Amino acid sequence: MILYIIPVLLAVFIVVYFRLYLFACPHNRLVILMYHQVEKESHEDLTVSVKNLEQQFSYLNRKKYIPHFFSELTISSKKNIIITFDDGYKNNLEYLPSLLEKYDLKATIFIPTGFIEKGYNNYSMMTFDEIRSLDKKYFEIALHSHAHENLKNISIDCIEKDLKKNMEILDAHNIKYSKVLAYPYGKYPQKKEDKLTFFSILKKIGIEFAVRIGNKVNYYPTQRPYELCRIDIKGKDSIIKFKLKLIFGRLKLF
Repeated sequence: MILYIIPVLLAVFIVVYFRLYLFACPHNRLVILMYHQVEKESHEDLTVSVKNLEQQFSYLNRKKYIPHFFSELTISSKKNIIITFDDGYKNNLEYLPSLLEKYDLKATIFIPTGFIEKGYNNYSMMTFDEIRSLDKKYFEIALHSHAHENLKNISIDCIEKDLKKNMEILDAHNIKYSKVLAYPYGKYPQKKEDKLTFFSILKKIGIEFAVRIGNKVNYYPTQRPYELCRIDIKGKDSIIKFKLKLIFGRLKLF
């Protein structure tokens, strides 16, 4: 009997705690969600099923989360959200436009131009023409480097050249983009001096924000525009786990 009581008590505690937390939390919360691929069914962490994604989008709409692009970021509520997708997979084009329109949401897609030019493993990627044709009411394009290398492992000079190439290729294809960078693999220089130099390069080339993973809720305005955290939404996350992540980021007990 006690085995049944404990989960029920835990569920009640979580619900009550959620409501108290949301009531007390600051109005300047900014949740940034991270996705990659969308398929009819999910078989891996980086792919979310259409069914799960629609359930998540429906929840955001019902609970009146306010969707933002990085390019028009103004905070006026407790329920601010930026939805992001990495890499420019063709399945994003197949499934996202109708879902975003249906639930009145927006998405930022971070583009590594090398993946679009040369492909990535055996995945189908969008073309530059397809990226350019995305409805700007629902989509914002942003930067994900050119070569998609771990920025923690390459020199500052190489990073600068790579990021400039990322922007130059998008410019050459007449693709409008926001100067927001998603770090490949969520990595960037961590040693104090290297980080300061790296951030100075980002500022020099006009990068306004950069996102890592972190799995934490942000507060905006921020003093750390190059270390905004995203919350990793995995393929097999249940709707309960999704709701938990919206509040807390990642919970260790899950």
